[in-house]
Amino acid sequence: MEKDLLEKLKKQGKIKELNEAFVEFPPEEEWHKGDINSFIKEEKEKYGEYNVGDIVFVEKYTYKNGNEGSRHLFVIIEKDNYAVPIEYFSMLISSHLEKLKFNKNKLLLKDELNNLKRNSIVKTDAIYKITNENIVFKVGEVTKETVQEYLKNLEKLY
Repeated sequence: MEKDLLEKLKKQGKIKELNEAFVEFPPEEEWHKGDINSFIKEEKEKYGEYNVGDIVFVEKYTYKNGNEGSRHLFVIIEKDNYAVPIEYFSMLISSHLEKLKFNKNKLLLKDELNNLKRNSIVKTDAIYKITNENIVFKVGEVTKETVQEYLKNLEKLY
């Protein structure tokens, strides 16, 4: 992602904290109800570092008020090379296919590369910051070209 686009998105408030994803899109409202075994083909082991295009499972997050948020898939669209510890910028993956009518949502068909059990959507209207500590494991991945499509759509929206 271009640094200029990243700065523009920060100014517009389109880079959000992870807890906002769980508040705005509760996993309990997804078809899988947050049960990881429902929406991946097989559990993967935790990696040390993740790459652009990786689909990762974020099991839980502790909100500032101490409550726990849980269980969502995200696709990593960029590594933050400017901050330490490393943060990843990611887009939320949802099972609500009926929301494809909105141009901010892009279809993600299940395949052998992404390891999803069901077709899903990627919400390209905001990006979320996640860290290694938030990630349980890598589920699968999408191509670099697909990530570029998501970024182009994000840029077009803003």
